[in-house]
Amino acid sequence: MVTSNKLLLLILGLCWLPAFSQVSFGEPQKINSDWKFILNDAKDAQAEKFDDKAWEAVDLPHDWSVKGQLSPTLASCTGYLPGGIGWYRKSLAVPAAKKGQKVYLYFEGVYNRSEVFVNGHSLGKRPNGYISFAYDATPYINYGGDNTIAVKVDHSQSADSRWYTGSGIYRNVWLVYANPVHIAQWGVYAVPEVSKGNGTLSVEVEVENSSSAKESLTIVNELIAKDGKTVAKSSQKLQIAANKNQTVATKLQVKNAKLWDLNNPNLYRLKTTVLKDGKQIDATVTTTGFRTFTFNADKGFALNGKWMKMKGVCLHHDAGVLGSAVPRDVWKTRLQTLKSIGVNAIRTSHNPQSPDFYELCDEIGLLVLNEAYDEWEYPKRKWLTGWNVGTPGYEGSFDIFAQWGEKDLEDMVRRDRNHLSVFGWSIGNEVDYPNDPYSHPVLAGTSATGFTQAMYGGYKPDAPDAMRLGGIAKRLVAAVKKYDKSRPTTAGLAGVAMSNETEYPGALDITGYNYTESKYDSDHKKYPKRVIYGSENVHDIEPWLAVKNNEHIFGQFLWTGIDYLGESGAWPSRGFYSGLVDFAGLIKPRGYFRQSLWSDKPMIFAGTYIPRAKEKGLSKDAWPLWNYDNGQQVRVVAYTNAAKARLELNGKVVGEVKNYDPNVGIISWDIPFAAGKLEAIGLDSNNKEVSRYAITSSDQPATLIIDQKDVVIDREKGIAQIRVQAVDKNGVPVMLADNEVTCTIAGPAKLLGLEAGNNSDMTDYTDNVQRMFHGHILAYIQATGEEGTVTVTFNSPWLKTTSVTIKIK
Repeated sequence: MVTSNKLLLLILGLCWLPAFSQVSFGEPQKINSDWKFILNDAKDAQAEKFDDKAWEAVDLPHDWSVKGQLSPTLASCTGYLPGGIGWYRKSLAVPAAKKGQKVYLYFEGVYNRSEVFVNGHSLGKRPNGYISFAYDATPYINYGGDNTIAVKVDHSQSADSRWYTGSGIYRNVWLVYANPVHIAQWGVYAVPEVSKGNGTLSVEVEVENSSSAKESLTIVNELIAKDGKTVAKSSQKLQIAANKNQTVATKLQVKNAKLWDLNNPNLYRLKTTVLKDGKQIDATVTTTGFRTFTFNADKGFALNGKWMKMKGVCLHHDAGVLGSAVPRDVWKTRLQTLKSIGVNAIRTSHNPQSPDFYELCDEIGLLVLNEAYDEWEYPKRKWLTGWNVGTPGYEGSFDIFAQWGEKDLEDMVRRDRNHLSVFGWSIGNEVDYPNDPYSHPVLAGTSATGFTQAMYGGYKPDAPDAMRLGGIAKRLVAAVKKYDKSRPTTAGLAGVAMSNETEYPGALDITGYNYTESKYDSDHKKYPKRVIYGSENVHDIEPWLAVKNNEHIFGQFLWTGIDYLGESGAWPSRGFYSGLVDFAGLIKPRGYFRQSLWSDKPMIFAGTYIPRAKEKGLSKDAWPLWNYDNGQQVRVVAYTNAAKARLELNGKVVGEVKNYDPNVGIISWDIPFAAGKLEAIGLDSNNKEVSRYAITSSDQPATLIIDQKDVVIDREKGIAQIRVQAVDKNGVPVMLADNEVTCTIAGPAKLLGLEAGNNSDMTDYTDNVQRMFHGHILAYIQATGEEGTVTVTFNSPWLKTTSVTIKIK
């Protein structure tokens, strides 16, 4: 048996340290393997001796909806995928040697309306599908024998959200052994301060005493730098009464602290130890560090005293074929891709994400706006046949808000408050959307009053009164401040002109405006102490210029960073397709357009299309295709941050040098098509080349290729993301290729799914056959727990086969 002290020493050296620390107490171990599942409301499935032999064997995380049958009879709001009621069961042996210790079950997220049982006894219900929670299973544990865990998940209200949620135990589950006296769940709270280069970490440690005796303890906090050296240490005595919780506070001082910022996300580790009679009885490690946030109504936002603009995107929590059960490595790749475009901030839309997500943002250097809700006490429209069309439904989470609204928000704050990346807490998104559901007499006005969205018919006196928003906001803000006063509260306002008539904006520390850039200047003058930013914006250049050219607007968050399932249009449509990055993780043309606006590194991208008659404006969605009819007039556009650009075809200038226009952001040429190599060249103000991008005419697809080599993954559920591309006989990528590809695997790994990124392809993505899109397809390969070598082969009729070898260690 591993002792607590040995376990902590082991953890300190492991790369998955943050995943451990978010549990925050005791000796946690993942119990994701060897579960049984049925998509059925099986009678008495919570019973200890229930026969589940015929159930499906699954490992967690698990999302049953994404494995379901896409159907036009299902709701478009959740991507035409099913919900339902499901049960999970697992047999768990608890050693006799653990008797006397507490036993907890910690769930990172179950969607939704879950109830957890141990040996037939209910531990509790948690309706919110995004919140992490833990139960004390100790009273029902059979020490020295087997124990049955059963979890009922009720997602029968399948259209309860405006986007895809997934269904099931879609995040990690932990078994936690703990001394009856231990650190409380999420009981360590570390707040950084910086002054003249020196850091102060204010630490609070909440200890839970579930024993029947008063305890005398010593709480030790040690701050450890990246090189493993202890840079600060403190020790406090604590007297704690029986069956009580108590908190002790201390300050750790660090000279010349290394600050966390976007380019150098320096992290420290805070080791917290609980001693009784000089012996360790509990310990945890919290990732932390030093940085400062400053918000100012006139100057915007500063990180570590440096004024800057947030270049943000909104993100949902799914990943195409993977649904909501997204492995850490996949999120890491996606976030790194967004950062390469120039993204420096993420808004979690519109709910808490997985612990992995925040840990990665800490490590990569991305700011996070952590959001809790999309609706409060009344339901919003949920589209059933296509986005913003037809007769809506009204399922949702509104029915649990009165009982759980503040509790869920408090738990989100407690879980995530130690993340350096989190800069603010959003209590809601578009809960003030005009007439969806709230109304106000100001809606009887006209568009001149400041609205840029539909008002659904003007003032509706029978609808919920918008004046209620202020009172609810105040309660939610108080719930946040109860556990974190170091960050501002905010919300994404949809009906700013309506909300300005209420106490809602005044309850917030900083105020997000969704799509209402027209109010930036007038509201700044009318409410001079209000800190304003764009909490949700379209991809056009004008909303960005409203941020760039106004010092008091500190940033924007594009809708959206990555394509996501749900909020679909009419069938066939898997989801919302406005991302900078597609379902398969490839940067779209609009992603390169955004890179030209946001990145400091020299870049240029070229795309083409056939302009329509009397077309106004230039496309930010031009794909890198150079296959047209000879002589056909083609528009070539360049997205660049260079001062100038010119266009060459087969080494000859076909597009004269043009200056970059910052009000348009796109340089264009109309030229007749001729096959060959088309190149856009970025030039500085002295006509010196600083960037180049080429598109080459392709022949028919001839072979499949993989440019990844020496792929190595961990045997414990490691993920390989293998990208396959179609090329012609000369090795030129074939953008138009949509060949059907089959993936076969030999070795200790399994295919989670094939993702091409095509929004209108409604076939099964979870099997081993899929059509390419834009000449690409992505395979997610997961290790099954054994070491060895895996060969993954991709073949397609008439194309040369390709394969890759994956080493599993």
